[in-house]
Amino acid sequence: MENGSMMKLKHLSTVANDVLCRCTEKLGTSVDVLVDEFQAVWNPEKGSYSRKLVEYCCTKALRQMCCRIEESITDGSFSRFAFDMMLALQAPSSTDDESYMESVGKEREDRKLPVKVTEEHEDVPLFYSDIMPLLVDHGVAVQEDAFLWLVALVPLPGDIVNGRFTFETLTTPTANQLYYPAYDKYLKEIDKCIRHLQKQSPPKGVELADDEFILHVEGTSNSQRVVRHIGGTSWPGRLTLTNYALYFEASGTMSYEDALKINLSENTEQSVKPAATGPFGAPLFDKAIIYQSAELPEGVILEFPEVASSTRRDHWLSLTKEIILLHQFLKDHKIEASVEAWEIHARTILGIVRLHAVRELLRMAPPIPKSFLIFTLLDELPKGDYVLEELARSLKQVDCSHPCSASSILRSLNMPHDISAKTDLQDDNNDQSRVITQQEESMALLESKVNEAREEAKEIETAKATADRLRDEGISDSALVLLELLSPVKKYLYRFQEVLKWEKPSATVMFIAAALLIAYKEWIGKAIAFCLLWAVKEMFCARKMRIKDKYDKLVVYTGSDQSTVESIVSAQHGLIVAHEMLQTTNITILKILSIVTWRAEKHAKLVTAIVLGLGIVLLLIPFKFVIIGVALYTFTMTSSLGKSMTSERSNRRLREWWDSIPIIPVEIVDKPPNADTGAECTT
Repeated sequence: MENGSMMKLKHLSTVANDVLCRCTEKLGTSVDVLVDEFQAVWNPEKGSYSRKLVEYCCTKALRQMCCRIEESITDGSFSRFAFDMMLALQAPSSTDDESYMESVGKEREDRKLPVKVTEEHEDVPLFYSDIMPLLVDHGVAVQEDAFLWLVALVPLPGDIVNGRFTFETLTTPTANQLYYPAYDKYLKEIDKCIRHLQKQSPPKGVELADDEFILHVEGTSNSQRVVRHIGGTSWPGRLTLTNYALYFEASGTMSYEDALKINLSENTEQSVKPAATGPFGAPLFDKAIIYQSAELPEGVILEFPEVASSTRRDHWLSLTKEIILLHQFLKDHKIEASVEAWEIHARTILGIVRLHAVRELLRMAPPIPKSFLIFTLLDELPKGDYVLEELARSLKQVDCSHPCSASSILRSLNMPHDISAKTDLQDDNNDQSRVITQQEESMALLESKVNEAREEAKEIETAKATADRLRDEGISDSALVLLELLSPVKKYLYRFQEVLKWEKPSATVMFIAAALLIAYKEWIGKAIAFCLLWAVKEMFCARKMRIKDKYDKLVVYTGSDQSTVESIVSAQHGLIVAHEMLQTTNITILKILSIVTWRAEKHAKLVTAIVLGLGIVLLLIPFKFVIIGVALYTFTMTSSLGKSMTSERSNRRLREWWDSIPIIPVEIVDKPPNADTGAECTT
């Protein structure tokens, strides 16, 4: 047995042979036995022989280690072994040894180059921060694909849904290279966070359910304050989050009062949003959240005081939203089986624990919460609803009693609640080939959906980045850009004005003939279709002429030939014109309101008669003849014949009639009107 376990396979790389030998020690077997078992189930169509052999052996060893994962994390054996598995997966074949050594040399050269960090890390002093442990580059680094393979099997360091986002966050300080010191510290911090949560006492006056797990607590003597605002009063206290509810315990004289329960799992319409608070209810400090539900008469406002930022508020907001979205997912996809429901609960709990762990590692530059929270990420990710549908289907295919499932891992980590009844443990002697096939089939589609959504998210972020500069511009620059963008429209409007005023008689006659023919034949739909086809033709012409290469940017000229005094006078004149337009608009609306409410009775009678006549005409005459009549009248009145027929006296009478309409009086007051006068037309 010992000689068999130490046997080296020539087609495997050095690191792969070492991992296989350690797998045999964990399983109490030999390399020959593992190879024979693998060859019995190996399918050449599924990939490289060496890689699949390494995957098969590592899967069996991980299954064995997950049964005692807490001890393995404490002594560091799990992190070391799992890290070497990822290295072996990157270079499984003997032909990879040479490239493996080249990658080592390349990494050593890359260390001499400056590391790209995010904006959050740029202003953090390196030697006085908690980023230093993640910058230790001892040995060879693990790549993203190998990390994703591990989290697909063991959802402790990450989840298959957000594994790539988790990896990017962990490796941002080291240029997307995960080294063992950072990985080991990350796993130990996860174990430490779980132990910390297990020590938390339940809220006062509340008996937690068997599958209810405390996920976050603040407001105690050892943590920062939490304040609840009710009207103009404030109540400090302790806030506890579980996978079912929020509990707030107001601070009493000697102890906490009975907890207020905010049920996040109810099937009613509920939401949680950021809010601003301050003295006497004034919205001065944007450091609070407000929970609103159809069952509550008013929202529950909770503030998380901080000196500089709103990091704590954002953290609690993301966690609360994650729990709401979790139960909404269970309801929308009708996941009623207790085993499947608890599995997704366990995956959500592990995601929150991972977020806590990384926040402890990077206290001075906390990560974005959505990179670790499954449902919060998918709620913001493009096509995240497709990923949720695939996630719901994959739950029915995953063996939740498997030692490496999320629910089994929580049980191995001494979770204090009794969940053994929620999982039906199966025989450990199940066919390993079935387990591997099940893992591959259940995760392949889910991973493809996640990758598709991730790529589309990158495209959207790139597109949004192009608009960020325009959003930062002032009102004057935005107005100039708008005028420049509308310049083609002005050109077409000018041409239409020429046709309307008979400046080009031939074009006007052709336009009238086409309009009358379309109206008479009722070809409105066909005319719209022709316009759409013309627009498509113009787009293809722009593509053929490569307009995008000739004009890669829009240049807007902001200079002026006017002097400073002339510019000031011009700006003042523009404000006067804008003020006059506002006044004219208000007066027009008030006069119309006077006619509608019969305040101007004489004018209201005339308007009523005219509207009644138009209604009868439209009722008796086909609408196409109305369009023909309007078109003929419009072009006739703009022609020389129509201008000669127009009487200035009639226009004058119309202006006088309009000016004679009194408007509703307007009164400007500092306080709102009383309820009993609210129906009156007084402002």
